[in-house]
Amino acid sequence: MAIRQLSETLINQIAAGEVIERPASAAKELIENALDAGATRIEIATSGGGKALLRVSDNGSGMDAADLELAIRRHCTSKISGSLEDIRTLGFRGEALPSIGSVARLSIASRKRDSAGGHEIAVAGGKILHIRPAAANPGTIVEVRDLFFATPARLKFLKAEKAEAGAITEIVKRMAIAFPAVRFVLSGSDRTTLEFPATGDDHLARMAQVLGKDFSDNAIALDAVREEISLTGFAGVPTFNRGNSAHQYAFVNGRPVQDKLILSAIRGAYAETIPSGRYPVAVLSITLDPALVDVNVHPAKSDVRFRDPGLVRGLIVGAIREALARDGSRAATTGAGDMLRAFRPGFQPKADRPQGGWSAETSPSRPYQPPASFGERPQAAFDGLSMPTARAEPQLSPQRAAPEPAARYPLGAARAQIHANYIVAQTEDGLVIVDQHAAHERLVFEAMRKALHSKRLASQVLLIPEIVDIPEEDCDRLMLHATEFAELGLAIERFGPGAIAVRETPAMLGEVDAHGLIRQLADEIAEWDTASGLSAKLEYVAATMACHGSVRSGRRLRPEEMNALLREMEVTPGSGQCNHGRPTYIELKLSDIERLFGRS
Repeated sequence: MAIRQLSETLINQIAAGEVIERPASAAKELIENALDAGATRIEIATSGGGKALLRVSDNGSGMDAADLELAIRRHCTSKISGSLEDIRTLGFRGEALPSIGSVARLSIASRKRDSAGGHEIAVAGGKILHIRPAAANPGTIVEVRDLFFATPARLKFLKAEKAEAGAITEIVKRMAIAFPAVRFVLSGSDRTTLEFPATGDDHLARMAQVLGKDFSDNAIALDAVREEISLTGFAGVPTFNRGNSAHQYAFVNGRPVQDKLILSAIRGAYAETIPSGRYPVAVLSITLDPALVDVNVHPAKSDVRFRDPGLVRGLIVGAIREALARDGSRAATTGAGDMLRAFRPGFQPKADRPQGGWSAETSPSRPYQPPASFGERPQAAFDGLSMPTARAEPQLSPQRAAPEPAARYPLGAARAQIHANYIVAQTEDGLVIVDQHAAHERLVFEAMRKALHSKRLASQVLLIPEIVDIPEEDCDRLMLHATEFAELGLAIERFGPGAIAVRETPAMLGEVDAHGLIRQLADEIAEWDTASGLSAKLEYVAATMACHGSVRSGRRLRPEEMNALLREMEVTPGSGQCNHGRPTYIELKLSDIERLFGRS
């Protein structure tokens, strides 16, 4: 079969298969073009989930007639010259507009700021329909209609209009977080108008617009630098979590990315603090020399490759863990809201309402009559009991000083223990309810983890070494970390070109599947060039031991024990949640309590 040159239209349609996967992909490319043009106001309108109409308007620098004609040709761009080593713009490939024009009906109207008039170009199915003068404001309006009309097979793979509209909304949210100085408006016949006013340099205010006010109340600021890489942003406290990872946003040099290394680092940073099946909320911005990251991995530009992935992962994990240790022990503010909603009385069930109309005997406005159970006969059974009280202060001897006031402590002073599991403490401006088992479980685990990392762990020598056959390149990677493994109690040696001999295993792990462990470590090192798998296993064992060695639910504590537990929680990192990610305490402000009683 003879080799022949493909037509320009077919080449563009092939490229569109990678660049324009769905309407949201087209929206992303057009918004990136607007941002690269210096726009401070971007308006997006959609219809039919973006399949029938997608319009992006901006007040950027605009284009003249010559620029418009080049803009719809492949690999024509103003954003790079001759090198991919210094990419500082969102777009650079010169493929988006020709790809869209090859599979849809595309029109672009634009006017430069210093020009007296504008121009318009129209393309349908890869063919130019016209280039002509047009009335236009400074900036650019790109309108995409009937997406994929030229490639009907692609339409079968699109989701419902609502799902496609939701994907465009997510793209706009990510762009809005990345560029807080830009005003975004998203509207259309298939959605409710969504507007994000510009917040200037106040990134947290923009995040509150997108993620809700709760995020700003439960976020911890991040600001870390390692070598030539800096990390800024905000991480939510562990108890402020979600059911999926959609609330994790990552940006590299201002570019929104969905990189598996970054997502894995976030997951690793919150290990042992988030319940299984729950995900933390985080917004991370990584800034580094463009030469140290490759953004030309995929035409969609959502994946990146770092020159030193281990350095980036270590920076993310270290910064988040340091922030959580510093300020992550507080409970999420949403916990108090849930408590308030639980306290609010609901409507009286229909079955309990009086039947047969109004009567003086059943009216809720009738004079109060004490219930029969308050009479002398029923109360006689309680004569032998002492008067109940919430006071729980220990009897102090003259030699012992009086306890310091609750205002001195963030978690206050213990006042009572209820249901033999929950400690009620009074703070300066409210009260705190502590789950004693969950709290002590965390304290024990942190103590064990500290001991785990402060010295070489004990190991057990195998009577007969385990020989694990793995590829030679995996053997090379494992032997590079042999010293680290030895510190964790795992002694390995090279056993020929394609095998590893396991001579000692960590005593804490008991009986170990050496073959599975070695292969898992080899896979992890191959992917991330780290060796945290063994540490994670040991910490899991420590967490399990802590759970079984903690103060159990149902055990009554003396006042001094309760206060000692509170004081230790205040100085222990991560004490706001147990090893399984559940909150260890909930704080209720005095203003919330007063609101329950109608005082405010």
